[in-house]
Amino acid sequence: MDMIKKSPRPDVSVHRPAASVIKLQAGSKSIAFSFTSRPLTSHAGLCALAGFFQWQRLLEAVRAHLPFLTSSPNARPLEQIVLSYILGMLSGARSLSQLAYLRRDRVLSQIFSLALPSQSTFSRFFARFTQAHNQRFFSPLWRFLLESLPERAEGYTLDFDSTHLCHDDNHTAEGLATGYTPQGFARNYHPLIAVVAESRLAAGFWLRPGDTRSDNNIIAFTRQVLSHLPAAARVSLVRADSGFGQDAWLRMLEDQGLDYIVVARLHRPLKELAQTTRKWTRTSLAGVEVADESYQGWAWAQGRRLVLIRHEIKERPQAGGKMLFEQKTYRYQALLTSLPLSLDGLTVWRRYNGRAGLENVIKELDENFALPQTSLRNFWGAEAALSLSVIAYNLSVLLQQFFGWKEPVRAETLRQRLFRTGGVLSQRAGQEILRISACKRRVRRWWEAFFRKLSTLKINCMAVEAFST
Repeated sequence: MDMIKKSPRPDVSVHRPAASVIKLQAGSKSIAFSFTSRPLTSHAGLCALAGFFQWQRLLEAVRAHLPFLTSSPNARPLEQIVLSYILGMLSGARSLSQLAYLRRDRVLSQIFSLALPSQSTFSRFFARFTQAHNQRFFSPLWRFLLESLPERAEGYTLDFDSTHLCHDDNHTAEGLATGYTPQGFARNYHPLIAVVAESRLAAGFWLRPGDTRSDNNIIAFTRQVLSHLPAAARVSLVRADSGFGQDAWLRMLEDQGLDYIVVARLHRPLKELAQTTRKWTRTSLAGVEVADESYQGWAWAQGRRLVLIRHEIKERPQAGGKMLFEQKTYRYQALLTSLPLSLDGLTVWRRYNGRAGLENVIKELDENFALPQTSLRNFWGAEAALSLSVIAYNLSVLLQQFFGWKEPVRAETLRQRLFRTGGVLSQRAGQEILRISACKRRVRRWWEAFFRKLSTLKINCMAVEAFST
């Protein structure tokens, strides 16, 4: 009997000719259009996250701290839903429907070994969260993300702030309440956030209803944030704006041995003090004078150091502060601080000004991680989704630190120049190969260095330049 010879298995990495070709005239030449069934992606650069997540052991950390389990053996693993949400945030999604759109990307599903969820899967997942679930799940995750903070002899600065997430057209979600915002009265959330200034990493996030005072629950929030930090990360300074300058919180910081600089509210007693003090002294900065005073607010058990700053408007027209008197000569600021008198008032003011980095973090979260767009019917589900968005931001910062980038870049820059790189998935000799679109030789060399850093088995200090074009 004659043996039937089988033809060798074709290399699927070679493009097969299409059955039909469409030709269109484009200017002075014609272009042929055809189709392919090969898995393509416009987010091939996200594969860098697969290696980085492996380095971080992110999936194991999420799986270890899940606050609830699935009841069906056929249900999608919950850690995959969490990881899919983080991937969607990093890719630029701004809603659950946009997150679900990634399901169409077969390459990402294979790279991350994920069955990417639908919008309804995300909704059902977040609907299960309660306050206890959020506490049980996110506190360990914050500790996990912050454990890489190295010891610093000078310590770390911890910045606190609140922000407003307006949803004036939403009248069904829990926790959306009418409160004052910088844009006027609107239905909003009023969350608390804490950031480690030197690393730009968020250290905690709590969602609150929109009609909540800025300092509401700040003591409990501060205690939890401090518990997130590793023992080596000593806090040397706490900074906050005037919404937090309350006696109870300042006493808690003093009891913890934490130095602080907090903006004082310019109520009438402080206005009178700024007008009557004789301690104004010129500084080395033109147009800036400071006065060191002791101030004891109403119902305070003790007085505290108060640094008054006034900026001459003629000399410094762009300076911050408020004009307090009819004579429009100065703008005033007031800072409560526990720092010793050996640090003069100008130094205290300059150290507080470093808090501007927190405003940039909040702006980044708003513009690139969809905080103002995220609102779910369940309040605690909304807090869970927003907390995961902030964690996605932290991972983008840690990615840059992993590769040794000294100058931080925004998430949108990461997307445009890294994550949104085209690629095609093919096979050769049973090995899946993701082919990155890189025409220039220097770009290929950059990608090679990038993946070489990810593929090393030991921690090393080998840095990779930020981008190559």
